Amino acid sequence: MITAKPRIVGLDEVEPNRRRGGDLRALLTPATVGSTSGFMGVAMVQPGDRIAEHYHPYSEEFVYVVCGRLEVDLDGDPHPLLPEQGLLIPTNVRHRFRNVGDTEARIVFHLGPLAPTPALGHVDTEGTDAVADGAPPADLSQVRS
Repeated sequence: MITAKPRIVGLDEVEPNRRRGGDLRALLTPATVGSTSGFMGVAMVQPGDRIAEHYHPYSEEFVYVVCGRLEVDLDGDPHPLLPEQGLLIPTNVRHRFRNVGDTEARIVFHLGPLAPTPALGHVDTEGTDAVADGAPPADLSQVRS
């Protein structure tokens, strides 16, 4: 049984996940802190980069933009996403984030509830150049392991 415990996790303690594009770091997860209801992390997206389209069949995703200028496609429809804005992405909504500005964009994300198994947490609907270029196949769906 996983037991949650208070723990501070720094950005530098988590390996970057570049599988979907950007630099995603799942900080507070079942594996790092024993969370049982979801996980939280930070995504850093460079100008011109994106986080490839995917969806979550079991989890809602909560997003808060810390800095930068993004566009988010929700089921194919583009929407501007600016600093100090939050976004709820319901289950099964396809989404992709694109940095359309000239500085790094940072978002904080939280997903919950957890999927029944890590492999069921994310469904990719497109590839990325990062995957084609041989980036390590780290996967946020594995945050429970």
